[in-house]
Amino acid sequence: MILEEISQLLQKGKAKDVKLLVQEALDQNIAPQAILNDGLIKGMSVIGGKFKNNEVFVPELLVAARAMNFGLEILRPALVLAGNKSLGKALICTVMGDLHDIGKNLVKMMLEGSGIEVLDLGVDVNPETIINHINSEQPDLLCLSALLTTTMMNQKIIIDAITQSGLRDKVKILIGGAPVTDNYAREIGADGYAPDAASAAEMALAMLGAK
Repeated sequence: MILEEISQLLQKGKAKDVKLLVQEALDQNIAPQAILNDGLIKGMSVIGGKFKNNEVFVPELLVAARAMNFGLEILRPALVLAGNKSLGKALICTVMGDLHDIGKNLVKMMLEGSGIEVLDLGVDVNPETIINHINSEQPDLLCLSALLTTTMMNQKIIIDAITQSGLRDKVKILIGGAPVTDNYAREIGADGYAPDAASAAEMALAMLGAK
């Protein structure tokens, strides 16, 4: 089955082959949503699970995500034409004062690989920028990354600013980063904490399903 082949090739990081097979699947009149769910997302879910269990590591995750993006380049126009909607929209960023982006980028890839639309605001992002984008983009989810003990406090500052702006009930907030814990997430009023990219995707899907 071509969709299983797409999943397998994606797991191996064979980006060009994934791209060709996605086009071939479309040429066979396979529904775009089926290609997404049973090919690309399925493959990314397998890699995510292996990453979570330390069976594969960051390089393997990155090449799989690259293969997924190659497939999505071909598939995205067909999904739009078919009227398929994403599972939700997420904003993602590294908080102000923090320039680390590897973890953020991994989470972004895993979210996109789960069928979530992601807008990446970058690194060193202040509360005003986030609030402006919550107003303009109306995301379902906000993901805040902090890799330093000195910058994780800015996750609280951002959440407090969102609350003061009257937008807290408009968006779910997921936080993560090396120094962050589940207890800290609860203390500062986040909706959830994820220790790694695969867990972040699982948590995000659960949050969007609960909306």
